[in-house]
Amino acid sequence: MRIAAIVTAYHPDERLLAVVDSVQESCAEIVVVDNTPDGAPSTADKIAAAATLTVLRPGVNRGLAHALNLGVSRLSRGTEAVIFLDQDSVLDPDVIPGLAEHLTDPSIGIATPAPWDVVHERFYETFSGRHEDVADRAISITSGMLIRRTLLERVGEFREDFFVDYADLEYSLRVRRTGARIVQDKRLKLPHSIGERRTHAFLGMRVAVTHKAPWRDYWQLRNGLITIREQGRFSPAWAVTAALYLGRAAVQAVAFEDDRRAHAGAVLRGARDAVTRKYSLRYLPQGAELTTRADGRKRRRG
Repeated sequence: MRIAAIVTAYHPDERLLAVVDSVQESCAEIVVVDNTPDGAPSTADKIAAAATLTVLRPGVNRGLAHALNLGVSRLSRGTEAVIFLDQDSVLDPDVIPGLAEHLTDPSIGIATPAPWDVVHERFYETFSGRHEDVADRAISITSGMLIRRTLLERVGEFREDFFVDYADLEYSLRVRRTGARIVQDKRLKLPHSIGERRTHAFLGMRVAVTHKAPWRDYWQLRNGLITIREQGRFSPAWAVTAALYLGRAAVQAVAFEDDRRAHAGAVLRGARDAVTRKYSLRYLPQGAELTTRADGRKRRRG
């Protein structure tokens, strides 16, 4: 099977070079899409040129979904499957071959490893122990997702109006609506970072909270609620779990972040825009652009 890797990056550190090195033996081609703005240095500039390697630097941050779509558009015609990776996901040599074995089953459209916290040496998923080593799943995060090229063409593009959060989960649910299966193999681990995580005391309990900027709260609530609204009836069990997760995330953002007012505002605006399906440029990172496929125009936060 001819496999390509698409690596997305934004102000990457030296791990980006290790990610590229880790997939060279298993992938016939590699496309790196670096959203680092023009004028800022990037580790992507250190990647050695090769016939099988393409580095794209659009010069502006248009979000994860746009980077994924851009990478897919540059793949050669002979590519049979694509693995998406973040800039910090350095794979062991057996991961891609192990995932590719699952795609020998024509019913499987996506094979994915299990996200692994290398600091605490545990799976990120809270209830990971409830699943067998190889199990069908409702969704897959982008990093580590090995997907058939034919399925990418059938399902279409990632939603660029989502900018970052839930672009992968919404896509996974569209994949499953085609009848294709998503399989996770816990024997294959994906080193993955989910941000700054701190433990807080609350009513005599210890609560682990992943801290993030208010703009991430906005996109998480907006995109998550839109996804539940549009896809929930096709995956009701997932929708219930997602609603509980979003509720917990909203409470944690308001209760434990340093600037509670800013986070509360982001949560409320995200919920409102989920109802109207609008979006606020105020919650783009500084200098970023949002490209929507509805009219092809780019909207920029200066």
